Amino acid sequence: MYKIVIDSCGELPEELKQDGHYETVSLELEVDGCRIRDDSTFDQSDFLRRVRESLKGPKSSCPSPEQYMDAYEGEADHVYAVTLSGGLSGSYNSAVLGKNLYEEEHGDTKKIYVFNSKSASIGETLIGMKIQEFEEAGCGFEEVVEKVEEYIKSMNTYFVLETLETLRKNGRLSNLKAFIANSLNIKPVMGSTKEGLICQLGQARGMNKALERMVKDMISKTKDCENRILAISHCNCPERAKAVKEKIEKIAKFKKIIIINTAGVSSMYANDGGVIMAV
Repeated sequence: MYKIVIDSCGELPEELKQDGHYETVSLELEVDGCRIRDDSTFDQSDFLRRVRESLKGPKSSCPSPEQYMDAYEGEADHVYAVTLSGGLSGSYNSAVLGKNLYEEEHGDTKKIYVFNSKSASIGETLIGMKIQEFEEAGCGFEEVVEKVEEYIKSMNTYFVLETLETLRKNGRLSNLKAFIANSLNIKPVMGSTKEGLICQLGQARGMNKALERMVKDMISKTKDCENRILAISHCNCPERAKAVKEKIEKIAKFKKIIIINTAGVSSMYANDGGVIMAV
């Protein structure tokens, strides 16, 4: 038996929630002293309202090692954890510490491996799906780990934000740069580095042109499209995500394209109207 533990930045489609092999470990969000758990109780519209009204902006806190340790419990003898990029969050380190604590208490009763997704949101989801694919194909634990680590190296994550206000409020962007971008309707096209950090790939004036640029960059870097699953997550903009999917389908054929609404942590990063893409 196997289990896939994924932190709550990784959005799970309904069929994976009901699958029985997945367990989510929740991060917490905070906006002006209001603490919000990123689980099934998360109210996106209320959260986005609080973010708009906040002068300081939202913050997040990663799960404790004890939360991960509890998630490793159960009958599964193969346990795989998938976390937010270690360069963006303490979730990876917490999951590793939870693994060490579990093994100190229980010995080597099961095999546990923690994947640093070097991504976020639906990038984590794709990694969970790839773990399941190899497990269901009968691969051994070490083979699954090796194959999935190779898959992570081949992945790329992209995103375009409607507004830079949350980044400005969090101190990740200067007031001047945010003001200029917002005034001129400039939308940066962002992506992940191979180390799992955020980088700017380009920019365009207006959301539609920025999304076109994001799709163009993704297609140019993605090989063997017909054998890959592409995932799109959106923050409160389903029609925009659908339009991105249609743009992609006109120029490339993927094995499958999935669309999902962002949960708590991804809503904090993407903000209202943001689109994230991973492949």
